Parts: sequence; C-alpha cells; structure tokens
Amino acid sequence: MNGTSGKYILLAEDNPNDVELTLAALADSHMINPVEVVNDGAEALDFLYRRGKYAGRTQGDPTVILLDIKMPKVDGLEVLRILKGDENLRLIPVVMLTSSREEADLARSYESGVNAYVVKPLNFDDFIRAVREIGLFWGFLNEPSPAPRKPEPG
Repeated sequence: MNGTSGKYILLAEDNPNDVELTLAALADSHMINPVEVVNDGAEALDFLYRRGKYAGRTQGDPTVILLDIKMPKVDGLEVLRILKGDENLRLIPVVMLTSSREEADLARSYESGVNAYVVKPLNFDDFIRAVREIGLFWGFLNEPSPAPRKPEPG
C-alpha cells in the first residue's frame, strides 16, 4: 500500500492460497480499503512496530487486522496477546480468520481480547462470502475507536 493515511486492512496469513482467496474476496466486495499482507507473526509485529523492513512505514495503524492462528515464527495467539497488551495498539480490532475449530484456540483468542473469531469455510463460495462480509463490516460499517489518549502529565 502506498500513502500515509487512510483506512487499510492488515492480513497476517502464511498460506499463499488463502492470501489470494482473501484478496479476491475483498476485491469482489468492491472494498476500496487497501490490504497489506504479512506472511507470519514476526512480520506482523515488525509491521505494527515499524521494525526491520517496515522501519520507514509512514501510514497509521490498520483499521482491522485479519490474523491467522497457526503461523510460523510467532503464532497468531501470541501476536494477539502482544497487541492487546500494548496501550498504543490494543484498540485495533483483530479478527481471527483461521481454519482452527479447536475450542481451546477459540477460548484463548477471546481471553486474549480478539474482537471476532471466524473459522475459514472449506467451500470456496462460502469462504469468499465470509471474507466479503468481514471486509464490509470492519471496512465500512464499524466505527473505529479513536486513537488512544496519552495520559496527561499530572
């Protein structure tokens, strides 16, 4: 994505096929929101904290993060815990978009502060429909939280 401001979506997904399907579904819904793609949890954290190859990133925080649980280097649950524990990033909505139907993953996600948990449908059309609806809700309908306020010196 180019530019310094505007609403955009961060997609953290290690499966190239799921990345392609997700991007196609978002485009099919006529989303004008750009999508940044990172391929593992460590890259997601580098992106959000402007480290490494993202040190020069100028745009603000994403409108929503679509996060897979099962990723290499740093898994999605750990990324979620780090984000929700950070005063400056905790208000960014996070949607787990995962193939995991494990009750433990669901419970840990909500305990860690996830805003929504969506199991990737196996059927192609259902997958496209689910991602399109996620994009429409978080990209158009949801009113994002204002930027966190810094405590005033007292």
